Amino acid sequence: MTQDSPQIPTGTTSLPVQTSSMAIISLVSGISSWFVLPVLGAIIAVFTGHLAKKEIRESEGRLTGMEWANAGLALGYVHLALVAIGICVIVLVIAALLAVGIGAINWSSGYIRIVP
Repeated sequence: MTQDSPQIPTGTTSLPVQTSSMAIISLVSGISSWFVLPVLGAIIAVFTGHLAKKEIRESEGRLTGMEWANAGLALGYVHLALVAIGICVIVLVIAALLAVGIGAINWSSGYIRIVP
């Protein structure tokens, strides 16, 4: 009278796979950094992108969204790099204007001559 019932293999669960919320936040912040929140959005995108990648790696397949996290990271890092380049250009232009205003550079004869 023993009945053979199918056994469920131990160690396997059928948990639903879902997208990491940190990856979604990273992508949304990365996109918004270009239109709404210039520097703050980029910082949030980079921070949450790294958190999302760690969360996805440690989830053992329960979370997806690595591509979204990578896209958010790329958008954030590119935006921060362009902001840094822009700040450097602005500082150099201001320094050049101040140098000309003070008279430390003489713009005559087709070449630049530093005047002590």
